[in-house]
Amino acid sequence: MMKKLSILLLILCLYLSSSIQAFAADQAEISQVVTNTASYLTKTVSEPHVGSIGGEWAVIGLARSGYSVPQHYYDDYYKVVEKYVKELGGVLHDKKYTEYSRVILALTAIGKDPSNVAGYNLLEPLGDFYKTNWQGINGPIFALIALDSGKYEIPVNKNAKTQATRDMYIDEILARQLADGGFALSGTTADPDVTGMALQALAKYQSKEKVKAATDKAVEALSNMQNNSGGYATWETENLESAAQVLMALCELGIRPDDRRFTKNGHNLIDNLLSYYREGRGFLHTTDGSGENLMSTEQAFYTLVNVQRVDAGKTSLYDMTDVKKGSQPDAGNETKSPENGGLPNKNKDVKPSVITNAGKTFTDIQGHVKQKSIEAMAARNMLNGITDTQFAPDQTMTRAEFAAIVTRSLGLTPKAASVFKDVPADSWYAHYVGTAYTYNLIQGTSEDTFTPEQTITRQEAAVMVARAAKLCGLDTNVQDIEIRDMLAQFTDYTKTAEWARASLAFSYREHILSQEMIEIQPEAAVTRSEVSDMLYHLLMASKLL
Repeated sequence: MMKKLSILLLILCLYLSSSIQAFAADQAEISQVVTNTASYLTKTVSEPHVGSIGGEWAVIGLARSGYSVPQHYYDDYYKVVEKYVKELGGVLHDKKYTEYSRVILALTAIGKDPSNVAGYNLLEPLGDFYKTNWQGINGPIFALIALDSGKYEIPVNKNAKTQATRDMYIDEILARQLADGGFALSGTTADPDVTGMALQALAKYQSKEKVKAATDKAVEALSNMQNNSGGYATWETENLESAAQVLMALCELGIRPDDRRFTKNGHNLIDNLLSYYREGRGFLHTTDGSGENLMSTEQAFYTLVNVQRVDAGKTSLYDMTDVKKGSQPDAGNETKSPENGGLPNKNKDVKPSVITNAGKTFTDIQGHVKQKSIEAMAARNMLNGITDTQFAPDQTMTRAEFAAIVTRSLGLTPKAASVFKDVPADSWYAHYVGTAYTYNLIQGTSEDTFTPEQTITRQEAAVMVARAAKLCGLDTNVQDIEIRDMLAQFTDYTKTAEWARASLAFSYREHILSQEMIEIQPEAAVTRSEVSDMLYHLLMASKLL
């Protein structure tokens, strides 16, 4: 009996030894990849803004990595946040409360106080249980992660319909666990990335019996979902983000990345994650060569940083109690606005705008929600009213009118193009249609017709604006998982046409379309004020205004 026991112990020791050696080899590679990616991010995200890509996640990853980043990088980011919060009056979003959570995490990571940003308490909105949960399970997940990052008390929100507590957020997440043990944004089939994020939020509450039971069930579900490459698929497509969020969950739960439950066919999550890496170019979204992706790179980076931290015995990525609190930068020291000469990659024919009709306004837009953008566009003669004093902001827009406003907005020189038989050469819009068609901003309704008087739907306008954005030098690429995450916050996203989804997601991502609405209403006719507002925000994002 003792002999058999000795043999079993020897086998176990050999297994553990080989596992530790393999993980040590992984750590050496991880260290090199983290260093190279940190260098890549500081150059690619040289001026982080407030946003889900090119903003907080890069700041969080870099701040928690220990990589040498000049202090002014974080100071400048904080000034951007201050300015942004001031301009919005402390209301980062009326519906999407993960905006608060993401900024809170970044500020905590760099030692700033999220309870006093330009005089606003960014923690307070998370005290509203109803509004935090409005966007679905992501709301309570990231509310908990953000609040726990610095062990913040939930402030009393006097305007809240229901005052939130941590237990309420925990119960909300647990109530959404599916029969298979996982979690999802919607439906009855678990998503590995959403399940991973739910576990990240629940990780610090394992002493609660109901949380531990739910966690064990979810961990088992994730183990069952893992494929033979050691990775995960969402919407039947294997991708980096799903693997990253599961690995993040393991780190937050204290489970080794090479745990046998998460090793399939000899491959673990680290093996899978590193397979997306391209030296000097970041991480791919998928391994089929679909292109490097900043969102993928940021998620892979902060995940590998978390692996390093946990392996070194440090607090995890989201446990920021080790961060030394710093003093706030001097108030009022805002960053300068960029020169409005446009982006480096813009088409050479696209020209910055100049004010030629200062103070131009219309009597029927006074107090209108889009008044600012309409006046800004009118001051540059990019749009006209239906009369000199009337703009008709809520009137629908025709295809001919859109061709005119987008062509003028980009400063394109008129080009004749007799392509469509229903566009008379002597019509007021002929040269606008010709120009827009030449630059692929619009297409015909058939091979030889344009249907100039037909109204445009909201999703059609998004597609046309996305084409204009590409001409302006913006990166309009949107990966499938980002499209899903961006559009799933709207109750009618399934009604969108497949051909329009990437353009809609891009427009929402760049704040060209407002995310404050509950619905997209993709087939509704777009109004003149909406098109004006879309193009105004496009020009702002393109540094042309």
